[in-house]
Amino acid sequence: MSGLLNIALVGAGSMGRNHARTISESSATRLAVVVDPFPDAGRAVADAHGSSWAPDLDSVSGVDAVVIAASTEYHYDIALQVAHLGLPMLIEKPVTPSLEQTEEIVALTAAKGLPLMCGFLERYNPAVLAAARLIEDPLYVRADRHSPYAPRIRTGVGWDLLVHDVDLIARLVGEPTESDRITASLGYFHPSSLPGAEDVGEISFQYASGPIASASASRIGQRKTRSISVQMLERAVEIDLLRRSVTAYRRSFVEATEAGGFRQSLEMEVPEVDGAEPLAAQLARFVRIVSGVEDMDAERRSILPPHRILAAALSSSQPANAVLGA
Repeated sequence: MSGLLNIALVGAGSMGRNHARTISESSATRLAVVVDPFPDAGRAVADAHGSSWAPDLDSVSGVDAVVIAASTEYHYDIALQVAHLGLPMLIEKPVTPSLEQTEEIVALTAAKGLPLMCGFLERYNPAVLAAARLIEDPLYVRADRHSPYAPRIRTGVGWDLLVHDVDLIARLVGEPTESDRITASLGYFHPSSLPGAEDVGEISFQYASGPIASASASRIGQRKTRSISVQMLERAVEIDLLRRSVTAYRRSFVEATEAGGFRQSLEMEVPEVDGAEPLAAQLARFVRIVSGVEDMDAERRSILPPHRILAAALSSSQPANAVLGA
């Protein structure tokens, strides 16, 4: 690939506007066109970045790749169209809220030799990258992802929120196997939510090798929180995903006092966290994949595990070995 990567952005909503900014700011990409069926929304984003607007992909030509930031319920049809156009795509998570449809998209792009990337944005969070260097043999992981209600989001918290933490847990602890147990508890509370769209979700992992992990997501919270706590035998690491900060703790000693109590010392380490904005880092990797610098097949293989884990958890409160072993 030589010159700028000309990108068509599908979706001019909240996430689409973030992608438009990132694509426009990158020295490696050009926002060629914003695709959105609503002219006011699409033109506003296009005009803000010196781009053009189109109502659909049928009227788009001369682009090198597509970023799909439309609502999740439209991902499948758009991804199929992009694949049949023979274009690389970066699609917001999840690829689709159906494991079967996601597997279809992954298989189709593999058969056509097309780069496919899913927007697991937390993989590029500088705090996650910094914390990973401090984590070895985790025994307990707890992730919390809570937010106030957002009516624009139609899917439940599983595919909207928990999929991020399922992905991180699998990367920190290991991908679950058939011998591991995954269960979920779901709550349906908000009167504005669609039927079947959960507002609260808890997923628990019991690894046969010993470690335990859990993740909770809620969209009836009153403030936004994004955090992960990792406990090891000799160290604990806390990650604030919003502030992009990491704190590590280690108890150096405990001793009895003459009064019959105990005195202990706690060492605290706050490593430097430095790195690009996650969305910019993700886009840079997409450019490298499209240009052949990084392995597109390895990237594609990383997409299905979190989708399969979440689908298994949501489908039943019992282990779904048939899904995990697929």
